[in-house]
Amino acid sequence: MLLNLPVNRRRMLAQAACGFGGLALADMVHAGLNSDSARLPGREPKAKRVIFLFMAGGPSQQDLFDPKEFIREKHGQKIDSPLRPEVIQVGTEKYLALAAMSPVRPRGQSGMMISDLLPELSTIADDICLMRGMTADNPQHASATNQIHTGVFTEVRPSMGAWISYGLGTENRNLPSFVSIHAPGVRTYGSGFLPAAHQGTPLTVPLDEKTLPVENLRNASASVEIQRQRIELTKRLNQRLVSDLQGDLNMEGMIENMELAFRMQTTTPELVDLSQETQATFDLYGVGSGRASDRNGRACLLARKLSESGVRFVQVTMDGWDHHGDIRGNLPRLCDQTDRPVVGLIKDLKQRGMLEDTLVLWSGEFGRTPWSQDLSGTAPIDTHGREHQPESFCAWMAGGGVKPGLTWGETDHLGYRVVSGKVHIHDLHATMLHLLGIDHTRLTWNHLGRDYRLTDVHGSIVKDVLA
Repeated sequence: MLLNLPVNRRRMLAQAACGFGGLALADMVHAGLNSDSARLPGREPKAKRVIFLFMAGGPSQQDLFDPKEFIREKHGQKIDSPLRPEVIQVGTEKYLALAAMSPVRPRGQSGMMISDLLPELSTIADDICLMRGMTADNPQHASATNQIHTGVFTEVRPSMGAWISYGLGTENRNLPSFVSIHAPGVRTYGSGFLPAAHQGTPLTVPLDEKTLPVENLRNASASVEIQRQRIELTKRLNQRLVSDLQGDLNMEGMIENMELAFRMQTTTPELVDLSQETQATFDLYGVGSGRASDRNGRACLLARKLSESGVRFVQVTMDGWDHHGDIRGNLPRLCDQTDRPVVGLIKDLKQRGMLEDTLVLWSGEFGRTPWSQDLSGTAPIDTHGREHQPESFCAWMAGGGVKPGLTWGETDHLGYRVVSGKVHIHDLHATMLHLLGIDHTRLTWNHLGRDYRLTDVHGSIVKDVLA
């Protein structure tokens, strides 16, 4: 077995399997470890980078994009449950139909269905591709969140940002190739068994001068020269250990990460400084408006700056979408917090000429049920919420080679099961990699005796959404 071989032999075999030979790790990260073998031959990538807007908690597709006339007519009345008899969902025993919280109307020339709760998104309906047949495999937040980020919901695997970093490398040696803003957990930006250099850098948007966006970003040394001397000493000690071990990818990743951290202390403070942005830009993103959207607006603006500076994969998490109760009161608040920042990002990318080669993905980990949930058992229906629903939900993409103004996928009369245009999480990942010019079946890493990939043994490219 591979594990019984000496360290240097295992490393040589792993390098041969990945096709990067004896390159220095810094060069591998910059160029992409597996970019040559996994690149789609004779095809120019449509997208060069990704911005993933993660709506943590599970936005309600019925209220935002996929209303059902049957549910509207049956509002407050009992409907037949489509669940198997052995499936129990707490607080949904009555299975009362719950109509959309606000009108959902056709928008733009495409007629895309978007709620009145998202007035800003309604203005760019013809720029996005709405997928209404999304499906996942697990109804629990943590597991479903792991799946949309890593492709699986149980094992510790590399996140899709790490896979993209591994496949494409970075465009800027002074910045990480993967940044996660307000990360929902370490597994969502971890590198798993990939080299540590591909792990995402967690970042917090600074709301004041005292807040550090990245931990230990400020240089604690008396000068840059002293800091450089400390880095060089640590590097020599680590390299001696690597030599004694006859090669160790984790240690080499640590060396490269320390070098990157030193360079980031010089470049990142200026990059995350929003004070030089114009008032028009702040207004576009909803920054400084005194509204709840300020934090998300800063995060989306920072995502654009990072992408523009060469970061391959930027994730922005906007949480709070888990509405088990009082969805009528809570959903408008979340929409108000996210609508302007998200649309401001799309408009900003478009006016800068970046949208055509930047793939933007908006999605939660799953959706919500068409029937109501009443945890108390006695509350009036107007104060009910909705339970988790991985069987179907909505996501949308923009830019990066997807068809604008397209609505793809349909659910049944309840809005529960996908009847056409099903897009599983594996299919979404395969399609994203395809738009980046990568064959998802060939972007692999040998681990524990077999090749692993983001899509595992699944995934089909959703060709109908490609421009």
